[in-house]
Amino acid sequence: MKDSLRHFVAEFVGTFALVFFGGAAIIAGGGLVAIGLAHALILAVLVSATMRISGHFNPAVTIGFLAVRRIEAMMAGVYIAAQIIAAILAAYALKSLLPETLTGPARLGGQSIALEVSAMQAIVLEAIATFTLVFVIFGTAVDPKAPKVGGLAIGGTLAAAIFAIGPFTGASLNPARSFGPAVASGIFEGQAVYWVGPILGALAAALLYEMLFIRRDREPVDHGAVRP
Repeated sequence: MKDSLRHFVAEFVGTFALVFFGGAAIIAGGGLVAIGLAHALILAVLVSATMRISGHFNPAVTIGFLAVRRIEAMMAGVYIAAQIIAAILAAYALKSLLPETLTGPARLGGQSIALEVSAMQAIVLEAIATFTLVFVIFGTAVDPKAPKVGGLAIGGTLAAAIFAIGPFTGASLNPARSFGPAVASGIFEGQAVYWVGPILGALAAALLYEMLFIRRDREPVDHGAVRP
């Protein structure tokens, strides 16, 4: 129970910070570079701060770990519950703390799909970007033989995705990051894209890396129990 609580709180804090700071950057009207850097920095530091406990902050990542049995189903449920609750509360915090004249047009930091991009194209774009993110997570935080660079590589991958596909899909790569602002704003446009694309990409990356690159026994199913 104690370990479950620690995992829940770590996932909650990390996801809340990602949605709050990333959303605030969008609401503030920062350009693509500013938005990408805000997301990259907060993800990098929070992943580094919580890596010994959890560090997913993303239901798609957790589902990828579950698919390769690097986390047990019950603990995955704890992670995803924390992520979704945190994302919703972060969006409501932005709604209550910032003027509606800014939060309304920005959809509380939520993502939207460009008119020129079809739903299928958006799903594939999100899947490719999330594949890359999860591949980097496995290559820098999961693989025991990989260089341990903290959250820097993971945050940098998110920034690159925002720079590349942000104008087309908003570069969610994270169902919780899109769902929280959607709940608080009441605008659920494109939610299927932000769930299907990232989950497909995460599954593909996790399965590929696990089967092709990692040569060792699997980690404990609780993804590393936290000890006092």
